[in-house]
Amino acid sequence: MTSLTLHATGPVDPAEVWDRYLRPARWPEWSPQISRVEASAAELVPGMSGRVYDPLRTSVPFVVDEVSAAERRWAWQVVVGPTRLGLLHWVSPGPDGGTTAGLRISGFAPLVVGYAPLALLALKRLVTVAT
Repeated sequence: MTSLTLHATGPVDPAEVWDRYLRPARWPEWSPQISRVEASAAELVPGMSGRVYDPLRTSVPFVVDEVSAAERRWAWQVVVGPTRLGLLHWVSPGPDGGTTAGLRISGFAPLVVGYAPLALLALKRLVTVAT
């Protein structure tokens, strides 16, 4: 097991970034590795489950472990083959306005390291792409 922490800062307002996380139907707007999401609820809640689809139409199941709107942070687990990735996301005001979004990925080291470039690209889009 290993953990890796990523951050990205951009001009999008923290409330908008949080909303982009809060509503799984919005994830494809900023995450190029997600083409669609099937979820048991329209907004993140602990225990919510579903599937995330990539552009090749393959999918992985997920379960949301925790959500704190007050802290603008949430955690979920994604099952990839025989292993799980734990992902902890948070949103905070950027140092000069805008937003800093953070992500800690935990799991099987090759999977964590392999996913990191896609995750960083998604984080950058999350805080910079206007919708």
